[in-house]
Amino acid sequence: MDLLSGLNPEQRAAVELPARSALILAGAGSGKTRVLTTRIAYLISNGLVSPGGVLAVTFTNKASKEMMTRLSAMLPINTRSMWIGTFHGLCNRMLRAHYREANLPQTFQILDSSDQQSAIKRVMKALNVDDEKYPPRELQNFISRNKEQGLRAHEVEAYDPYTRRKVEVFAAYDEQCQREGVVDFSELLLRCYELLSRNQMLREHYQARFKHILVDEFQDTNPLQYQWLKLLAGKENALFAVGDDDQSIYAFRGANVGNMQELLHDFHVESVIKLEQNYRSHGNILDAANALISRNRNRLGKELWTAEHKGEPLRVYEAPTDMDEARFIADEVRQLHREGVALSEMAVLYRSNAQSRALEHALVAAGVSYRVYGGQRFYERQEIKHALAYLRLLVNQDDDNSLLRVINFPTRGIGARSIEQLQEAAKQYNTTLYDAAARMGGKVTGFVGLIEQMRHTTAKLPLHPQGVGRGVPGASGSTLSLPEIVDHVLQHSGLMANYQNETGAKKHEAQERIDNLNELLNAATLFVHENEDDSLVAFLTHATLEAGEHQAEAGSDALHLMTVHAAKGLEFHSVFITGLEDGLFPHQNSQNEDGGLDEERRLMYVALTRARRRLYLTFAQSRMLHGQVNYNMMSSFLRELPDALLQWLSPRLTQRNPSSFGSYSSPAASAKLPPAPPAPAKEGAWRIGQRVFHQKFGEGTITGLEGNGTEGRVQVNFKHAGSKWLALEYAKLTAA
Repeated sequence: MDLLSGLNPEQRAAVELPARSALILAGAGSGKTRVLTTRIAYLISNGLVSPGGVLAVTFTNKASKEMMTRLSAMLPINTRSMWIGTFHGLCNRMLRAHYREANLPQTFQILDSSDQQSAIKRVMKALNVDDEKYPPRELQNFISRNKEQGLRAHEVEAYDPYTRRKVEVFAAYDEQCQREGVVDFSELLLRCYELLSRNQMLREHYQARFKHILVDEFQDTNPLQYQWLKLLAGKENALFAVGDDDQSIYAFRGANVGNMQELLHDFHVESVIKLEQNYRSHGNILDAANALISRNRNRLGKELWTAEHKGEPLRVYEAPTDMDEARFIADEVRQLHREGVALSEMAVLYRSNAQSRALEHALVAAGVSYRVYGGQRFYERQEIKHALAYLRLLVNQDDDNSLLRVINFPTRGIGARSIEQLQEAAKQYNTTLYDAAARMGGKVTGFVGLIEQMRHTTAKLPLHPQGVGRGVPGASGSTLSLPEIVDHVLQHSGLMANYQNETGAKKHEAQERIDNLNELLNAATLFVHENEDDSLVAFLTHATLEAGEHQAEAGSDALHLMTVHAAKGLEFHSVFITGLEDGLFPHQNSQNEDGGLDEERRLMYVALTRARRRLYLTFAQSRMLHGQVNYNMMSSFLRELPDALLQWLSPRLTQRNPSSFGSYSSPAASAKLPPAPPAPAKEGAWRIGQRVFHQKFGEGTITGLEGNGTEGRVQVNFKHAGSKWLALEYAKLTAA
C-alpha cells in the first residue's frame, strides 16, 4: 500500500493491472516514469514476478539508470542483476550470453559510427568503388537503414545498377565484419532478432523467463524493435507499453507511431488506460496544447487537465525582423531573471539549429549567459568551422590549421598518407603546408588550385545588388561584397553540395547543416549592416570573438537554447517558442511528406507542454534567408490556438488594416538593420511583404514587384502552391 500512496486513480489502475498486455497512454507531465517503476515494484513486492523475470526497455541509458535508482529506493533489491536497459544494451547482453549460437566470437567488438565508416571505406577500396559516386557516409546510411528494417543485403530489392552496387558493398561489408568479429549498432538488434527467430529453444527460454515486459516511450519504436518485442512476448506474456502517440516526433529516425495501433490488434489489448492529469503546467498552457493536437488525424485520443489554476495567458510577440525577435527574447529573459527566475529555469526553443545564430548574437550583446543544450554553439558547429577555414585560406594561405581541416573535406581522395607526406615536405623545405602542397602535384596540388581559383574569382565579383558591398576594402585590397564571398565559397568549395547529396537516415541531419551554412551567409550580411564594414578579415575576427564569449561553464546558471526535438522530456518555468512562421514551423518539408504536418503539429505540442508557468510564442514579419530578407506568414499553428488563451504583446497584424505593415519595434532595435517595408503610397497599392489571397492558389505573401498598373506583375509566395509571378492585370488578388 505504501507503493500506491499518492497515485491518482488512473495511475493506480495502471499499476494494479492483472498480468495481461496493456497500453498506458501517458500524456506529457502525467507521471509515466513513476507509473512504470511502481508497476515493476508492485509486481515484485506482491510475488507476481521475480526481479530476474522482468524485462524493462528504455530508449536512453539515462532513463535506465533513473529507473534502477527509483526501484532501489522502493525495494531492497539489487537492480544491477535485472534486465533493464536500452534496446541496444539488452541485445548486446543477450548476444554476449549466446555468442556461439549467434555465430560471434566471445570477445566481439562494437563499431561506433566513425569505426563503421572506416570499415566501409576499406570494403570500397577492395571492391574498387568510386567514393565520389558512392560517398561512404551515404553507403553507411544505406546499410543501417536496411538493417533497421530487418533486411540483409540479399533481401534488399535493387531495381537499377546504382542500387545493385550499394547492395554489393553491403554484402561485402557484412562478410568483413563477420570475418573480423565486429558488429555495428544496427547489427546488435538485427543479429539478436535473427537469433531468437531461428532458435526455438532459446526463444522459449526467454519467453518463459520474461513474463512481464515493460517498454517506455513505446511511440518511438521502429519496426524491427517492435518485431523483437513480439518475439520475446510470444502469445502468453504481458507487454506493458507506456507511450504517447501525441509525442511521436522521430519519424526521421525510423520511429513508427503506427506501432501503437498494431499493438492493440496484435496483443488483443483490452486495457487502454489514459493518464491525463498533468502535474507540470498551468491550465491555459494545457488548453492550448489540447486545442492544437485535436486537429491531428488517427489519434488514440486524450485530454490533458490539471488541478492547478489556469495561470497566465500565452504571450504572443510579432517582431518586425528576426533580429528584433531575438532582442525581445533577450530583454524578456533579463527581466524574468531580475524578477527571480533562474536562467536555468528558462528555455528558448527553435525548430532548426540554424535559428540559434541570431539568438546567440542578441544574448551576447545583452550579456546573458547561455548554453546550447544537446548541440554546439553556432560558430563551433562542424560545418561552420569548415566554412570559416576556407574563408581564412582566402586571406591567409599560411594558416596550416585551416588547411588541414579542409584539405580533404569534402572528400577529394587525399588520404592520411598524402597528408603525412605533405607535412614532411613542408618540414624539409621549411615552408608552410600550402607552399609545400603547390609543389607536390596530384590531388594535393588540385586543392591549392581550388583555393587559388576561389581567391581569383572572389576578387572580381560584382558589387552586391543591394549595395551592401560598398564598404571597407577586403584583405586583398579589392572592394568586395562580404556576403557574396561567403556565398561563393559555400558553393564552390563543395561544402553545400556535400550535404545536399545526403540521402536516407542522414538527410535530416544534413538539412540542419545546410540551414547552418545559409545562416552563416545571413551572419555576414548582418555584420555589414551592423558594423558598416565589408572586410572578410573583420568578419572572421568577429566570428572568433563571438565564438569565445559568454559560454556558460558547467554547473553555472545559464539560459538553455535547444531545438524542440532536444527539449522532449524536459520542463522549465518559462519557455520561448520562436520562429513560428509557415515554412519554418511547421517546416516547409512537412508539406511534401505523408503525415508530415501531423508530425510537425506533434512537435509543436511537445514544445507547448515544456512550460510550467509562462509561455512565449514569437515570430517575425521578415527573416533573413540566403543573405536576403524574406517576408513570412504567421504559423498556421498559431492560428489554431484559441484567441481567448493568447495575450498579444505587439499590435496584431491581422487586426489592423491588412495593407499596413507592422510598425512596432523593440526598444533595442537597431537603425542599422534593414528597415521594415514602407506602407503603400495609396490605398489598394501592392507592396512587398503584404499578405494576399488568390482564388486558385490561396493565401500568400508578396515577395516581388515589377512595374505598376496593368503593365506590372507581382511575385507571390503562396503557402501551398509555392512562388509564382502573376500579371497584375489578371491576378485578381485581394488583401488577406
